[in-house]
This record gives sequence, structure tokens and C-alpha cells, in this order.
Amino acid sequence: MLMLAGIGSWLGAFQAGAAEAVAAPAPAILILGDSLSAEYGLKRGSGWVALLTQRLQRERIAARVVNASISGETTSGGRTRLPALLKQHRPRFVVIELGANDALRGLPLRSSRENLSTMVAAAQAQGAQVVLVGMQMPPNYGKRYSEDFARLFQEVAKAQKCAWVPFFLNGVADRPDARDWFQHDGIHPLEKAHPIMLDNVWGALKPLLLGRQSRT
Repeated sequence: MLMLAGIGSWLGAFQAGAAEAVAAPAPAILILGDSLSAEYGLKRGSGWVALLTQRLQRERIAARVVNASISGETTSGGRTRLPALLKQHRPRFVVIELGANDALRGLPLRSSRENLSTMVAAAQAQGAQVVLVGMQMPPNYGKRYSEDFARLFQEVAKAQKCAWVPFFLNGVADRPDARDWFQHDGIHPLEKAHPIMLDNVWGALKPLLLGRQSRT
């Protein structure tokens, strides 16, 4: 009887542990971005963030996507919102896609750099791994400004030791027929561009998801 009781106790503990494992949610990937990640001008479910969910399912990677992107968001706005998002979702991975609106508004790059650095550090302090998504501006903003803007993402990524995407719109904005890949405003990519945008992020994100450190 004592042996049976012991087996029953062990079985009960095993079942409880199994139930807890089943109930545990998949690790969260928090996307903190602007209109490029918020499906501006697109039908719902066609943007790169929605495509990321599909890819995770297709590759059988257990993770859930939380899209906290807002059209028009700046690095300052993201910095303000991030602490509450970290507390609410406790993400294991954070993708920061912000900065383009800072440049479009002519905000000081020093502030953008500080905001991005603070966001990366805050996410890392909560135990999350970060992917910083870089952007570039058209040359009509001035050669020096454009170069400094593109470089600040790399500088932040190296300083904070996080994964980095050199150019979110690589393969879209730099192609010969680029105008045919954007909406009428010339700023927001068409639906057909979003699989390419996902590929650009995926190259930095996938190694983290699989437990391999991505190199900046």
C-alpha cells in the first residue's frame, strides 16, 4: 500500500507538472514600431508582422507575436510606452523599428540615439533579447544627415550588444523600380514588399529564437 501511495503521489506531481507546462504561454516577441509595422495603407493581416506569425508557425518555432506598433510613432513615444509593454507582456524578444519619423520631422539625431539606447537597455534589463531595425533616409535630406542617421543604429547596436538589421527596406527602397513598390505617398511600401521586409528582420531574429547569438 505504501508503494502504491508513493506511485500515486509521484504520478500526481508528474501530471501537475505536465499541465503547468502545457498551460505556459509561448515566449512573446514584442514589436515596437511605427506605420511600417502597423500595416498602414494595407489590408489587415498582410504586413510583415502578420507574416512573421505565419513563418513562426510554418517553421514550428514556439513564439507569439505582440504588435505594439503605432503609425506616426517616434523614438520618444516608443521610449515612453515601452516600460508598460514590458511589464504587461514580459517578452523574451523585442524588435525595435523606430526612428524614421524622427528623421522626417527633423528631430535631433542625438535624441534619437539616446531614446533607442534607453529602449534597448530597458528591454535587456528585463531579460529580453533585442533586434534593432535600422533605417535610411533619401539623399535629398543631405548627404551628411543621411549618413549620420543610418550610422546611429549600428552605433547603438554595437554599444548595447544587440542584434541589428542594417536597413529595413533593403531590396525595396534601393531597387531600380523602387517607386513601383511604394504606395502613392512614396513612403509606405506596398503589400508585395512586406515579405522582403520580413526576410530582412528574420535574418537577425531567427538566431535569437533558436538560441544562437546574432552578431551585430
